[in-house]
Amino acid sequence: MRLTESQLDPEQAIWRKTHPAGEPILFKVKQGQTLRIIDLMGNQAVDVIFYAADDLAEHYSATDTMLAQGGLYLTTGSSLVSNAGRSLLTIVADTCGRHDTLGGACAAESNTVRYALQKKFMHNCRDNYLIAMQRADMGLTKRDLVPNINFFMNVPVTQSGELKFDDGVSGAGKYVEMLADTDVWVLISNCPQLNNPCNAYNPTPIELLVWDPA
Repeated sequence: MRLTESQLDPEQAIWRKTHPAGEPILFKVKQGQTLRIIDLMGNQAVDVIFYAADDLAEHYSATDTMLAQGGLYLTTGSSLVSNAGRSLLTIVADTCGRHDTLGGACAAESNTVRYALQKKFMHNCRDNYLIAMQRADMGLTKRDLVPNINFFMNVPVTQSGELKFDDGVSGAGKYVEMLADTDVWVLISNCPQLNNPCNAYNPTPIELLVWDPA
């Protein structure tokens, strides 16, 4: 865990948006720009996939990222590596200190298996991703859905190798900040999950900011 505060002034951001709980968004960040994601109220899981803008077949790779840094969790200094071995973004500031690479995105199927059959039709991150892709109509389809990052989410690994979905380690106003190493598309599902502690059983809004290079 490497806690690092940013020196960037929110008043100097070129784009600033409060994004609602449970909703998707897809937007572009250019090389050299800095993206900040703020957990406004604490314990909100933010499910994110990155795609290289010059080749949508190149995307964030959980396995390549873990191999590159020799660890499971992301924090300041982590390079978010693509399936082509290229760094897409680098985390340059982080006041939470731990972000999950293993838990994946909730889906109708996982809601059914983890919770109950009647949970199948609840709002979920996989459906959010597909809605954002369809709205953008830029060539991304369900075939492009890959394992994501869960910013602010706490997924410890037990001594026996099992995953746990624990209460979050984030808090109101915590943020993570990334410098884009190339032009990227950012696909976010601000997780609508109500059934495990990742969102404190209460999904809440996030804030997104982008700065141009100094």
